[in-house]
Amino acid sequence: MTVIASGRGGAARSRMRTSTKREALLAYTLLSPALLLFLAFTVFPLAFGLVISLYNWRIVPREFLGLGNYARALAPNSEMWSALSTTVVYSLLSVPVQLSLALMLAYLLFQKIRGKGFFRVAMFLPYVTSTVASAAVWARLYSPDIGIINQALKSFGLQPLKWLMENKGIFTLLAEQFNVTLPAGVTGPSLALVAVIIYTTWVFVGYDMTIFLAGLGNIPGELYEAARIDGASGWSLFRNITLPLLSPTTFFLSLITIIGTFKAFNHIWVMTQGDYGTTTASILIYRQMYEFQRAGYASALAFLLFTVILIVTILQNRFAGQRVVY
Repeated sequence: MTVIASGRGGAARSRMRTSTKREALLAYTLLSPALLLFLAFTVFPLAFGLVISLYNWRIVPREFLGLGNYARALAPNSEMWSALSTTVVYSLLSVPVQLSLALMLAYLLFQKIRGKGFFRVAMFLPYVTSTVASAAVWARLYSPDIGIINQALKSFGLQPLKWLMENKGIFTLLAEQFNVTLPAGVTGPSLALVAVIIYTTWVFVGYDMTIFLAGLGNIPGELYEAARIDGASGWSLFRNITLPLLSPTTFFLSLITIIGTFKAFNHIWVMTQGDYGTTTASILIYRQMYEFQRAGYASALAFLLFTVILIVTILQNRFAGQRVVY
């Protein structure tokens, strides 16, 4: 009887293993189209780009440099450091402004006000508009000669500005109004970069607002009712209930917004071509690739930018992620 039972158990295990193998084979068969696309359009380009970064590559490989391109990019006087610092400034200025305005608008449009559906759609429209087209329109608005913004400044008796063609820092421009000369280290970002940040905020604040609205909708109304019974109102409700329970949404938006600012290219190129203090890391990579035909050096810069974004993301997950309330 024991022999028969063990024989039946072995047959059952054998059938189970066969069934498991069939399920695995079916799963990989169904996944194979997506895996092939992933390998062809993600893994292979990354691997090939890594190979290119090891050569003095101009259309065809000329000379194997090993880590020479990386050493050139990391040299103390390399243009990468200037581009990376501009990228960091762009991110540090635009991300808090975007998220703060988006949260404020979301909180206002979450209330029971007339026409809130229209305002939600109107705020979201810039995000779904073509970036190239809207950036070109804003470049026209910023025009020193015929731009509407300068015309408005003139109508108020103010001095017109160069905007996208101004390389001076905003603090320097303010100090010049009072005939004060500032040291080189405190000039601030160029006016052109600030103008680009204003456009960036206009484009992305609607998307951030929409995500915040979704987060607000997930907060139970009973919490607000209980807090009001205890005497809480206004700022107390916002600080003690809304902000903590919105922390997962805020963390998600800050993560993707920081990554997006580090990769920003389209609108900066359309508006300034990377001139006047707006040469970010992506602009530098593009110029090295297409203007100077340095494919190897551009690939090395791209992998270094990827490394920076990865480090920033890991640090943000480690430190900011600990404060998220789920």
